[in-house]
Amino acid sequence: MNWVSPIKDEETLKKFKEALREVDDKYYILFEIGVGTGMQLQEILKFKNKDIRGKDKIEASIGTKNIKRTFTIPKDLKEIITNYTEGKDPDAYLIQGHASSSAPLSREQAYRVFKSVGKEMGLNSIGAQTMRKTFAWRYYKSTNDIYYLQNLLNHASPSITYRYIGEKPNVEVVLKKMTPEENERSRYMLYKDGNGKKRMKAIVDLFEKLEAELDNPTNNDAFYGKLDCLLTEVEQLVENFKSTK
Repeated sequence: MNWVSPIKDEETLKKFKEALREVDDKYYILFEIGVGTGMQLQEILKFKNKDIRGKDKIEASIGTKNIKRTFTIPKDLKEIITNYTEGKDPDAYLIQGHASSSAPLSREQAYRVFKSVGKEMGLNSIGAQTMRKTFAWRYYKSTNDIYYLQNLLNHASPSITYRYIGEKPNVEVVLKKMTPEENERSRYMLYKDGNGKKRMKAIVDLFEKLEAELDNPTNNDAFYGKLDCLLTEVEQLVENFKSTK
């Protein structure tokens, strides 16, 4: 399975939306809602016109456990939805499949169109999660609030959310926002069964192995490229950790 990335360039995002619109307005609307709210593809496809028209916020389920979250509909997106649903049957699905059917668009068809349009534009990391990841990345860049996204997306930790949007963890932000309860839990987990020392030893062992391999003449350039990236990331994390009081 290919890695799905957010669309981080605004011009590319605009062109992708325009390309979807050329295929059919419904794919454009679907994508606008996903990028504008952070809702999952399968949840958007369940909406009927009356569920979302004129709304400022909407509640939807996320994950397999049907956890409820409230998603905000920005003013400009609300206007787009209003124009799209004007004069349409309130009980009809917002994103319909075939014109001859009242059934909603399938997740598979939406994925195929997104993937096809992305391929035509040279974007090889487009998938069903592109909308949500793009929303999350843009929100993080404008607010730096990883905790809001963690809760909205129902992630177990900020580090998962950072990986999800393809950003390096900001250790300083994470440490400063840890609650006393979370700090207490961390202490417990690090002491439990010696987990903290085991984890640190595993890291030390890895770096000792890499140090021993550094002068191996059989290593190719890819090895040194990966090692350089690893060291750069670790150095940045260490600096963030040392500067956090």
